[in-house]
Amino acid sequence: MSVIHRHRHEAHTAAEGYVSHTENEDRGPWFDRALATLRIAYGVTFLWAFFDKTFALGFHTGYNQDGVLDRFGDAAWINGGSPTEGFLSFGVPADNPFHGFFTSLAGQAWVDWLFMAGMLGIGVTLLLGAGVRIGAAAGALMYAFMYAASLPLENNPVVDDHLVGIIVMAVLALGAAGTTWGLGHWWNRTEVVERYPALR
Repeated sequence: MSVIHRHRHEAHTAAEGYVSHTENEDRGPWFDRALATLRIAYGVTFLWAFFDKTFALGFHTGYNQDGVLDRFGDAAWINGGSPTEGFLSFGVPADNPFHGFFTSLAGQAWVDWLFMAGMLGIGVTLLLGAGVRIGAAAGALMYAFMYAASLPLENNPVVDDHLVGIIVMAVLALGAAGTTWGLGHWWNRTEVVERYPALR
């Protein structure tokens, strides 16, 4: 009798638009592994960008106007280079509705520090799987600013890689992406996170 009751409950919740515990289990471990792979890939992306801009490793940062690579040179953040000046000065389209706002931020020290701290924090949280919600929220905010700075888009009227990044950050934050191949289970059981669940 209890089996029949359980099936009726699942059918009822499915009809109301809810996902039952049994239906969640039907996804299998591959979904969680795919989500963890996506989380780690984006974590490496943010962390690598941080190191490249800090040391001018030559994968995007470190080339002068003639295209010559000066690794660990003047473009490195540790040597006084600005990690935001290039994009904000030359990467914002002239017909961008926020052009004046973004170009006014170029090269300012507080913007550089905020940007670099954000990339480091996002990269670490995503890579470790601890504090993924905070890291993903910060990542979505950073992508949103970069999306706004890229308007109007060159290759698509609506979607670019920054908007896709916002969507990915939302999926990682809502999908408990840190609990597979990460420290999410341990982090979620800490006293501070149990008191403030938004820190997951």
